[in-house]
Amino acid sequence: MTYGWYGIRKPRANSGENQVCELDHLVPLELGGADGLGNIWPECGPGSMPLQNRYFKIKDRVENYLADEVKSGRMPLYTAQRGIASDWTQFLPAANRYCEAGGRC
Repeated sequence: MTYGWYGIRKPRANSGENQVCELDHLVPLELGGADGLGNIWPECGPGSMPLQNRYFKIKDRVENYLADEVKSGRMPLYTAQRGIASDWTQFLPAANRYCEAGGRC
């Protein structure tokens, strides 16, 4: 249903190493995002990369980083929500450092 709502055909055999898309929350649930079509979208690609380097896996790293920043009080919830909704990649350098330092990745 969600793929169709966005006019995208759901990929066949979309699991394991063949996974190229994930239905993802724009603002993650752990940051107060809604669980409805207005906040869920098919995040796809690139299929030519190893699974851990596909966009949906990289965004998961950012989500974990932001959730820990908010929970620790280092970042206001509003800043994390607005930032991830407008351009999640802006947090990627900080999320990568967070992972390298032993954060949840």
